[in-house]
Amino acid sequence: MQSDAPPSLTLYLDLLKRSLTNTLFATEPEADAELEARYVADFTRHYINGAAISMLPLTRLDNIEFCVLDVIRRGVPGDLIETGVWRGGATIFMRAILKACEVSDRTVWVADSFEGLPEPDAERFPLEAKAHTGPMMTRAYRHFAAGLDDVQRNFRAYGILDRQVRFLKGWFKDTLPEAPIERLAVMRLDGDYYESTMDALVNLYDKLSVGGYAIIDDYGEDTWTYCRKAVDGFREARGITDPLIRVDSKCYYWQRTR
Repeated sequence: MQSDAPPSLTLYLDLLKRSLTNTLFATEPEADAELEARYVADFTRHYINGAAISMLPLTRLDNIEFCVLDVIRRGVPGDLIETGVWRGGATIFMRAILKACEVSDRTVWVADSFEGLPEPDAERFPLEAKAHTGPMMTRAYRHFAAGLDDVQRNFRAYGILDRQVRFLKGWFKDTLPEAPIERLAVMRLDGDYYESTMDALVNLYDKLSVGGYAIIDDYGEDTWTYCRKAVDGFREARGITDPLIRVDSKCYYWQRTR
């Protein structure tokens, strides 16, 4: 994901990514299947209890940078959205890219319940229900509810809470069908669960411009979520054959071609 951005922009965005992830003076936790308990402890300490505003690995922020700069460069029309924002880090990054590139005709949509994750249907989605109520996940999930005031304060701290940022507060099934979004150039889905993923795809994909990007944060995760099932089912039903591109072991994206 190389870009031809000027060095000054690259330096600014690199510093911003490290600030958002609290990795200016620390390293991001590394997953280790053999030492899962240690990783969970490191993850909780660094992200949940730490100063990080985004828990995305740097590779995923690199992916956002690539997609946003590419649609700007090619003039792909539309706004940017993330569904499931935690403390707002990825959307802060999107807005910062627009500002640094002096783009004033695109909006960043920040969609979240700002109350945490919805409870999955245990009969339809047993893996998700088990994870949602399990002791390890419960400890983390209860921290996933970053309030709207907190997210807006984070935008303000970076100097980018303005008219090009709009918030959609509520469950996706309620907010996305009526959202006043005309067109999208980048849609990033990070709702974790099947229904949250499907709600976003059903209500937003038709607004994604040809040449734009759909990013699925949890596509590669199959131990506690049915996100992949939702994406695969939607793509099959809609006849979408654009190749899925790997960002890392969990995150995938594709570029819409028709």
